Amino acid sequence: MYSLSSVDNSSAQLPIAIIGGGITGLAAAHRLARQGRTVRVFEAAPRLGGNIRTEIVDGWLLEAGPNSFQLTPAAAALLDELGLSAIAASPAAKNRYIVRNGRPVPAPSSPPGFLKSPLFSTAAKIRLFGDLFRRPRQRPVDVGLADFVTSHFGSELVDYGLRPFVSGVYAGDAQKLSTRHSFPSLWEAEQAHGSIIRAQLAGAKAKRARGESTRPSPIVSFADGLEALPRALAARLPAGSVELNARVTGLAPGQPWKLTWSRDDLEPQIETFASVILALPASALASLPIGPMGERPLAGLADVEYPPVSSLFLGYKREQVTHPLDGFGMLVPPAEQRVPLGVLFNSTLFPHRAPEGHVALTVMTGGVLRPDLARLEDAPLLTLVRKDLAELLGVQGDPVFMRRNVWPQAIPQYNLGYERFIDLIARTEAACPGLLIGGHIRDGISMPACLAAGEKLAARATTSNP
Repeated sequence: MYSLSSVDNSSAQLPIAIIGGGITGLAAAHRLARQGRTVRVFEAAPRLGGNIRTEIVDGWLLEAGPNSFQLTPAAAALLDELGLSAIAASPAAKNRYIVRNGRPVPAPSSPPGFLKSPLFSTAAKIRLFGDLFRRPRQRPVDVGLADFVTSHFGSELVDYGLRPFVSGVYAGDAQKLSTRHSFPSLWEAEQAHGSIIRAQLAGAKAKRARGESTRPSPIVSFADGLEALPRALAARLPAGSVELNARVTGLAPGQPWKLTWSRDDLEPQIETFASVILALPASALASLPIGPMGERPLAGLADVEYPPVSSLFLGYKREQVTHPLDGFGMLVPPAEQRVPLGVLFNSTLFPHRAPEGHVALTVMTGGVLRPDLARLEDAPLLTLVRKDLAELLGVQGDPVFMRRNVWPQAIPQYNLGYERFIDLIARTEAACPGLLIGGHIRDGISMPACLAAGEKLAARATTSNP
């Protein structure tokens, strides 16, 4: 038997449904609630926050998902609104290491540093500055990121600059990633300036003219870890706004929308809404029934590639590690044929990530190029990781603390041809007025991008339901 929530459409403004309680859904809910709109958040898991999850055990603070984010102006404004204080990455974490020829080498952070860096050959350095003389270019079709960057800077910078970055951020394959969709700023820079370097110089000049800082946004977290952010967003929602363990089993478009959901301890419920926001990963969108006959108009999103990624948090006594760990972490190019995608130096990056006299490392494995490594059992994976950590960082002996998190579907890959998924989402929205879709499937994979996606969804919902 179904129960129908009673809403008097003539006397009350209908609420807005938000399906998905990750950072995008929570940001949208927060903004709408601040504007006085009634929201209902439906999350299938027993907790909010999606992949953002912090664990504190015996003096160790570890992140199951992302470990930090860039504090963009928009993100900073949101933290001020929430009364959250971010902590910036330690100055000791200024180095970014990239492995070359079996040893970690500091990546250059400035043009003079690039010229002096042993990471790249003289030929690669000369090739880089040749980009300054390129003319604007309108490519007729999208191109893989590796091919795009090779055309500007050569293969060496791709192998020891781009590929490790892509592996560390996307867990992806630079050959398959779409330039237009994964790094649209590069695509637009080439169209406007030809030279990527000239585009960056022009962008910095424009910022100075507007009185804005040209420094990159700081890398931050919170004293209690990143989960402080979704907790703060959720805490400011009105009581009764959130349903956990809530499975949405059907959406019926119309004015109003009808949403059917269930939970183990409840009869199926039907509620009515002015509009519906979907902030879900591709697989959940693909399986969501939308229509009177249980149609699945987003079924094509099941083809979006999500590689598995393993996050292995390891704690050691300080004397077990000979490397100074004076940096953010270490990226490992695929050309080096090592197990890790990268290693974060957690205890250098932020304070109180390890007990006194200890250090903490997070080793990322798997991704598009080596999904098998993410699926290994703990013991064989640790054996492989220990060998590389010993050779690259001088790590000796067993860890004194270990936690592992595996994400079977970690990060959507904006590969060549990704526009078919973007077009599918747009067509579905157009066919279902009041349906709004956003998040990492459409708007970018970083935390700031997901927060911005939530703000955008809220603005669109407000515009369509004044």
